[in-house]
Amino acid sequence: MSNFICVQCGTQFSATAAPPETCPICTDERQYVRHEGQAWTTMEQLAADHHNRFEEETHQLLGIGSEPQFAIGQRALLLQLPGGNLLWDCITLLDDKTIERIKALGGIRAIAISHPHYYSAMVDWADHFETEIFLHVADRQWVMRDSPRIRFWNGTTKLLWDDLTLINCGGHFEGGTVLHWEGAAEGKSALLSGDIIQVVPDRRYVSFMWSYPNLIPLRAAAIHRIVNTLQPFHFDEIYGAWWGANITSNAKLSITNSAERYLRAIGS
Repeated sequence: MSNFICVQCGTQFSATAAPPETCPICTDERQYVRHEGQAWTTMEQLAADHHNRFEEETHQLLGIGSEPQFAIGQRALLLQLPGGNLLWDCITLLDDKTIERIKALGGIRAIAISHPHYYSAMVDWADHFETEIFLHVADRQWVMRDSPRIRFWNGTTKLLWDDLTLINCGGHFEGGTVLHWEGAAEGKSALLSGDIIQVVPDRRYVSFMWSYPNLIPLRAAAIHRIVNTLQPFHFDEIYGAWWGANITSNAKLSITNSAERYLRAIGS
């Protein structure tokens, strides 16, 4: 029995004797099945030819991503806080060096994930660090490996600790979540956005999509929901899903301007 991992999206499945026939996350219109067809790996196989890179994004915020790039290629973020460390989003590879590095930094108090494309090997991570996983209940159907460590939350916001707040914006997924960090570096506040709010190469702007690889836009109502949900929160910075996908000043204004530009572009 093995917990097979989808090569295309990096999602780890419940233990089976043989690989699943398909990955529901990849057959959904927001993702895709690789051109070579469905393929599977295991954690042991992945660790044989991949490793994790660690890079400080800002004070108390450590990026963790796999090299060579695997699956979707996002990087996770480890917030190092007085009340305990939070792992925001997740990557698939968890090897001995990664476990040692994170334990030396104080371990992980909890994991929180923006949307199903980054669920990856969240249960392995939670088991190794003996912690819980916060997921929005609206995306419950996309959990491919269940665990008693998963805590489904409901509603628009969930307060954690040290001025951390999970915010359900919807959009890319109904349960799409961002993380507000009130006490970020140098007195600034930050938003950790995954790709619910995607920092684009022109880092003055962000964008929003139903499907990024298949280029399916969001409707106007979803854009208004995101903007209105974030309205009560102040933030100076945005840390996105990829290395370097960060906005380090005027971040809230960037979202407002980007939403207006997006709505003009779709004729709303």
